[in-house]
Amino acid sequence: MRLEDWFLTHEERGNPSTKLEGWTTGNLVRPLIHGATYFAELAERIDGLGKDDLLLFADWRGDPDELLTGGGQPVAEVMAEAARRGALVRGLIWRSHLDFLRFSSAENRHLGEDIEAAGGQALLDTRVRHGGSHHQKFVILRHDRDAERDVAFVGGIDLCHSRRDDAAHFGDPQAAPMPKSYGERPPWHDVQVAIHGPAVGEVEKVFCERWEDPAPETRQPIRRLRDHLQRMDDVPPLPKPGPPPDPVGTHAVQLLRTYPHLRRAYPFAPEGERSVARAYHKVLGRARSLVYLEDQYLWSTEVIEPFAEALERERELRMVIVVPRYPDQDGWLAGPASLIGRSEALARLMRAGEGRVAIYDLENHLGTAVYVHAKVCVVDDVWASVGSDNVNLRSWTFDSELSCAVLDEEPDPRPPSGASRYARRLRLALAAEHLDRDPDDVDELCDPVTAFEAFAESAARLESWHKSGRRGPRPPGRLRPHPQPELGRLRRTLAMPLYRMVVDPDGRPPRLRRSKDF
Repeated sequence: MRLEDWFLTHEERGNPSTKLEGWTTGNLVRPLIHGATYFAELAERIDGLGKDDLLLFADWRGDPDELLTGGGQPVAEVMAEAARRGALVRGLIWRSHLDFLRFSSAENRHLGEDIEAAGGQALLDTRVRHGGSHHQKFVILRHDRDAERDVAFVGGIDLCHSRRDDAAHFGDPQAAPMPKSYGERPPWHDVQVAIHGPAVGEVEKVFCERWEDPAPETRQPIRRLRDHLQRMDDVPPLPKPGPPPDPVGTHAVQLLRTYPHLRRAYPFAPEGERSVARAYHKVLGRARSLVYLEDQYLWSTEVIEPFAEALERERELRMVIVVPRYPDQDGWLAGPASLIGRSEALARLMRAGEGRVAIYDLENHLGTAVYVHAKVCVVDDVWASVGSDNVNLRSWTFDSELSCAVLDEEPDPRPPSGASRYARRLRLALAAEHLDRDPDDVDELCDPVTAFEAFAESAARLESWHKSGRRGPRPPGRLRPHPQPELGRLRRTLAMPLYRMVVDPDGRPPRLRRSKDF
């Protein structure tokens, strides 16, 4: 396997100003499925930080009182204690929109205030396009005297309410506002990865590029004055990064990003960066057998087009998609437009796949829908990506995003051949949970056709059980066929000319919908 056949070359990234390497080898990447799994490890590792160690993080939303473990401390206190022990703690938190729009401006400010009171520093960063967000979610821990313990966490999990759920999917006791369909404690499915090895230094570069951006964190005078009075506008210099950690594994890692093109350009991305979108285009051009996708939105017909083209090109290619059953707060803001956007995208895929595309949502064993917040894609059990980016225009053109793509140089020994160990294990771990299977009893699912059929059979059994009035024992599995609203009815609900002119399901004016370079 040639890495350049799957990864973007430096030229293909389209951003010569970044300090990032094309990719690094010799890494070990571990998927952390579920927020509870991630939070527990994060708390343990932060507790191990001492004097002159480094904690860097970037987040879309941070709730200072979110407990990292059931009986443990809240995230703000865990980070503050590390700062009091002498660790250098620095954070970049999106300032967010107003709370009355169901976002988190107050919570993000309070998290920053708690960290700063202990001697750390957290900036409320609005250096994005108008209406956009900093959507990256990552944490870097580097150790002054023991580089073997260095780790970077990258993925889709914010340090906030509702994320601390586990495989049972009964929800985080500290719940964020969600539609009533998800209950009082919304079940939450999500994925992060822990990176060890040279790629930790690359994630640190991502943070440093943003931290060292000379543009002010906000251009609004009142906000700038408030930040100054509360000493939240200080930007102390970061220490010069140490050498990257030594190689520890067989995983090649490429970091993929989205940055918008700003008038006051990012020094590290003067024309923006679209490597997330470009990577999907390149990888889907090689897809032959199975694309497995878990995604929060899947809204845009423009973004879904390379998936559809791959299905039309390869007549044996199958695609399995796992999405939420109901929209979240963003769907609430977009209204019927979000349903139209998803329905159009799914209809395009169904036409392209001709029976080779299956879309599911999830529920727990009580029958409550599980909110799918994961952003995972596995192509042919070779290339696998976990990150903050969704399959929608915001993530491909407009918001800041960070994703970790992995190619494992160690092949998986199970047939069919040609798969890499990391990508196949990630897909099978997710399949085992969704099918209620023993993780050690999934070898038959290595075959893409068998896996496709197993998902279909499990979802059909559970759907039949529900339609029968839930008579008899509940069949194993958590998959339900995802309903596809009839497009004509939706278009009548929201007149299409109005939808096209005014309402974008990604939440932006139509002039920002397209990008010439992805």
